[in-house]
Amino acid sequence: MDRLQIDRVRRFNRTVTERVGVLHDHYLGRDRPIGEARLLWEIGEQGQDVRRLRDRLGLDSGYVSRLLRSLEADGLVTVEPQPQDRRVRTVRLTGAGRVERAALDARSDELAGALLGPLNTAQRARLVAAMAEVDRLLTAATVTLDTVDPEHPDARHCLRAYYTEMQECFETGFDPARSLLPDAGELRPPRGRFLVARLHGEPVGCAGLKLPPGAPAEIKRMWVAPDARGLGLARRFLGELEARAAQAGCTVLRLDTNKALTVAIGLYHSYGFQEVAAFNDEPYAHHWFEKRIGEP
Repeated sequence: MDRLQIDRVRRFNRTVTERVGVLHDHYLGRDRPIGEARLLWEIGEQGQDVRRLRDRLGLDSGYVSRLLRSLEADGLVTVEPQPQDRRVRTVRLTGAGRVERAALDARSDELAGALLGPLNTAQRARLVAAMAEVDRLLTAATVTLDTVDPEHPDARHCLRAYYTEMQECFETGFDPARSLLPDAGELRPPRGRFLVARLHGEPVGCAGLKLPPGAPAEIKRMWVAPDARGLGLARRFLGELEARAAQAGCTVLRLDTNKALTVAIGLYHSYGFQEVAAFNDEPYAHHWFEKRIGEP
């Protein structure tokens, strides 16, 4: 990792924490630290599953429990088990909690105004644009890639969304029963891998890798949720699958795609794939690609 980059990130972190006031126990001039304030904002008007709240913020269960106990003691939230599964708890704002959340919202607007106020019009535009870019890149950095069983609920969620999108964008529609869809066994070790991308604990993409003995590796069913596009996730999938195929001793990586997926076709070209003759009978494919891998 580049030392200068590390130093600049740390300097940025120090500047931000100082300017937005997270160094104080009384965040935004209220009687609570930023952790409690952020929980109140995330809980929202409809309430939240405590486990999902924890995943959303990337916090351990013990710390979240302590924050919730403090908010509960102040009469700002209630935490109750769900009737159908008492292991699952739901947190909701009380009336006092909604008042406190509104006050925090107002103070947050004031803080944003204080950051922008000393700048001229051009500087404000530059700062807001830079913040949007930082937000996008930091969001991309929080996405995790995990190997899961193809029958995992998150995998099935992504595949259903994939099929629905293909049905809508292919000229002929899309019927999974007609496609050369690998069965689950072909995407389980050692014959393959299946990756799921998660953002704040929610599945936002998937990609499969077939590793047939004595044959090229093949990428199957790569999909990224519309809300997660623009984060570089498709390219990250390609890099991860290529690395795993190379580790398995493969020297060629293949994939096929439909002519309607023009953005994907452009990505494959830019990533080093070369268009080749058809190597399968996939009825929905119009383009076939290969890439040599595992070479210096």
